[in-house]
Amino acid sequence: MTRDTFIGKEQPIHPSLKTLLDSASSITEALQRQRASVPAALLADLDAALPRMREEAERLQREWLAQQREKEELGALVQVSQAVNSTLDLATVLNQVMDHIIQLTGAERAFLMLINDAGELEFKVARNLDREAIAGSSFEISRTIVNTVAREGQPVVTTNAQADPRFSSQESVIGYNLRSILCVPLRVREKNTGVIYADNRIRAGLFGDRDRDLLAAFANQAALAIENARLFEQVKAQLEQITEMKALMDNVFASIPSGVISTDVDDTITLYNRAAETILAVPTYRAIHQSYRVVLPMKERLRSLVEDVKRKDRPMVAYEDIKLPTRGQVNLSLSVAPLKDAESLTMGVAIVVDDLTEKKKMEAQREVFRRMVSPRVFESLSDNPDQLRLGGSRREITVLFADIRRFTTFAEKLAPERLLEVLNRYLKIGADAVLTEDGTLDKFMGDQVMGIFNAPNDLPDHTFHAVRAGLAMQAVIAAHNPNAPEDERLSFGVGINFGIGIIGFIGTEQKSDYTAVGDVVNYGKRLQENARGGQVLLSQAAYELVKDRVVANALEPIQVKGRSAMESVYEVLAIK
Repeated sequence: MTRDTFIGKEQPIHPSLKTLLDSASSITEALQRQRASVPAALLADLDAALPRMREEAERLQREWLAQQREKEELGALVQVSQAVNSTLDLATVLNQVMDHIIQLTGAERAFLMLINDAGELEFKVARNLDREAIAGSSFEISRTIVNTVAREGQPVVTTNAQADPRFSSQESVIGYNLRSILCVPLRVREKNTGVIYADNRIRAGLFGDRDRDLLAAFANQAALAIENARLFEQVKAQLEQITEMKALMDNVFASIPSGVISTDVDDTITLYNRAAETILAVPTYRAIHQSYRVVLPMKERLRSLVEDVKRKDRPMVAYEDIKLPTRGQVNLSLSVAPLKDAESLTMGVAIVVDDLTEKKKMEAQREVFRRMVSPRVFESLSDNPDQLRLGGSRREITVLFADIRRFTTFAEKLAPERLLEVLNRYLKIGADAVLTEDGTLDKFMGDQVMGIFNAPNDLPDHTFHAVRAGLAMQAVIAAHNPNAPEDERLSFGVGINFGIGIIGFIGTEQKSDYTAVGDVVNYGKRLQENARGGQVLLSQAAYELVKDRVVANALEPIQVKGRSAMESVYEVLAIK
């Protein structure tokens, strides 16, 4: 009798059973050789013992095989768990899970589905027995089973779905000829996240309860690995977004014209953009990760401001004029505010530095120009700054020159301080008269005032405005002089001319004057040179424009410097 007599076929045998089988085989073979000499009673006892030995051998074999299978399954489960938890790449984890499912169950096909954000099952990976990807029409599974498992979280196993009363009426089971089916949930922290589905469309009885329990145990490990991989994918995506946002913010901070500096609670500089580098003339490599108290040039003023902000917990603004080695004198605006996190905890301060140097220069230039023109003209030019560009244009204008008579002799008698005081008083009378009539105060030339009318903006009846300005300044002087010391009583000689001139900013980018040039200007000055104190003289061109509205006397024609012909001149006495 061979060992196959006891276990039916050649397969791994428990060591104790092997010893028993070897002994039985030896005894049986010896008895067969000496059967004739063996007592009949002994042979009868041996024949009666053989069935019991066979039953015992089969029992030992079954137990041992079950133990071996359990050991192999546990070993495989450990290997699978180690494998799927060895990476955080979601695609790799999913593929490894499916390969091990095929290995563990021997299924014809296996599918892994995850519940998406909409709460629906979504195919992620599919494999066949050869561990090849499944596509197309092969996605023929029992939707009823997978939906039930995903919803209820309980595993399902059927040895023959065609005959199973739970599923035999389902169209998918019938239509797809499904037989052995095994489906277990993927669960993480008591939440269903998907299902693993395995089946065989040919063989019935392929899966049993042990397969269900084994796959369920594996699914618990796989679900955790998948969840970790999904979380890692989310974290990685968020990190990429944060990195992109940081790059964007770095570009924004680098591009804005204001200097932006941030510090931590220890006053260490953590952010320092290009504008701050340019404005403060301190390179980034010297500023970053250093205390602002050490590296920034306005440290004393800034220290006081930062301490006030920390103490009062509110933004504050200050201005600082400082001399920098490479830039010279600069004017800065310092805005400091508390820097807080999402929980309103103070993390440091944010400092914004604006360079006001050029702005202050422009404001100073605007102030000079504001004093040259009437408020109406200044407001108009402020609304249209293009008119303030360097260059000129041809334009009809009326020019007025007013010069203080006997001023040179007068200046010899007074101390410089007193002389300047008297001069400014008379020049103010002339300037106020021009500006009141919406003229532009061109310049002061020593003791002389030059005014332009109809520039830079249009001024209807500009010649008449110039005449009124000339008469007004003479009237103010006439009213002022009786109250002035006798030796300080001065007077204006005024000349007014009309014509075409070139008007605009003349000079260079560094120094320019808003003025008029041309023969109309030259002749206006010559008229003034021929006017006595208290007189207002008009050229022929100017007189023709206002003659119907003024009282004027024609004077003897004069010859002025630079002209060969005699010129008609009129003295204005009053407005009609």
